[in-house]
Amino acid sequence: MALTGRAALLAALGSIPVGILEPGWTGILAVNGPLALACACDFALAAPVRRLVLTRSGDTSTRLGETADVTLTITNPSRRMLRARLRDAWPPSSWQSGTEIESSRHRITIPAGERRRVTTRLRPTRRGDRQADRVTIRSYGPLGLFSRQGAHKVPWTVRVLPPFTSRKHLPSKLARLRELDGRTSVLTRGEGTEFDSLREYVPGDDTRSIDWRATARQSTVAVRTWRPERDRHILLVLDTGRTSAGRVGDAPRLDASLDAALLLAALASRAGDRVDLLAHDRRVRARVQGRAAGDVLPSLVNAMATLEPELVETDARALTATALRAAPRRSLIVLFTTLDAAPVEEGLLPVLPQLSHRHTVLVAAVADPHIAHMAKARGNTDAVYEAAAAAQAQSERQRTAEQLRRHGVTVVDATPEDLAPALADAYLALKAAGRL
Repeated sequence: MALTGRAALLAALGSIPVGILEPGWTGILAVNGPLALACACDFALAAPVRRLVLTRSGDTSTRLGETADVTLTITNPSRRMLRARLRDAWPPSSWQSGTEIESSRHRITIPAGERRRVTTRLRPTRRGDRQADRVTIRSYGPLGLFSRQGAHKVPWTVRVLPPFTSRKHLPSKLARLRELDGRTSVLTRGEGTEFDSLREYVPGDDTRSIDWRATARQSTVAVRTWRPERDRHILLVLDTGRTSAGRVGDAPRLDASLDAALLLAALASRAGDRVDLLAHDRRVRARVQGRAAGDVLPSLVNAMATLEPELVETDARALTATALRAAPRRSLIVLFTTLDAAPVEEGLLPVLPQLSHRHTVLVAAVADPHIAHMAKARGNTDAVYEAAAAAQAQSERQRTAEQLRRHGVTVVDATPEDLAPALADAYLALKAAGRL
């Protein structure tokens, strides 16, 4: 059998391998002098690792589900050629399963006094900040018998932002908003809206909109047209307590709430309304206030990136007090929370009058589509029991929603895919009715 590579070299030197060194070392113990000399020379000719200079550049943020490229520049200041393997370590959630080895490990060859760049492509699977751990380099000699190994800390952070998948609904919602503003249809009347202009009365118009003074000055009946008020204040309140950690499908309820909040914020800012954000459980987790229209969405996305559900019971009184301080005058308060009976009846309902008396309140909740699927199950005993349990859960949820509506609260209860457009429709309906 023919010998190639390192095996042929060892045979030529007449070595007798007797063992492998302890983990973290590479090489072969030999009992003859020529091999020992070759190993020593190989080790001496390996470029030193600690003298290498490493710097980073590249992306500092990406959306969940997209990629981020981080470039590592390695400078070899020594007089020896660097032949090495490099591992750029990041947290496991920086890659999809099975792609870490391919993305984070590189072979490099850098002549003395030169530099090279390698790129690590991240595809994070979770929101939040992903921080680089360390760069481990194993430098080999020309014979590949021995190596030097060392690690460098090269700090870098990539912020993983919410994916905002509901932005696909924004064009259709903006078209409806333009209708409300009168750019593509007749302006409508609504209590608490802004006066726009006068026009001639047509059959079917609300007689309460007739302007009698203007009618007296002309030969036809004049009616007032109105448009939805602008510069309204909208406060998005995210309940980040334990109920937001419940998983619906592959993601926690909080993620669906974030997506719906972003669509509403984008729509409301285009409508000329001011949008603020408050995330709260037992204390404030995030706050965005007083941003200009063009800066609202980037600020919200950045603040939401690091939000995670907290496994604590939400303090509804503290949340309400904080929301009232954040909204000193009449506003639309959109509360992203649960419709589970116990948290609502024991926590939210006792303090809800404080909010609904001063503000228009809208509650948005994430429904589990699996419950609806269970309710339709039939065919065997287990399926019937599942359907009965699902029907009971749906009944309790509807009862909780009715309790909220009796306090004047608008309730949006939808699955993760439908929550964002349903919430946007509810906002437009309130605007059309003049309740904003």
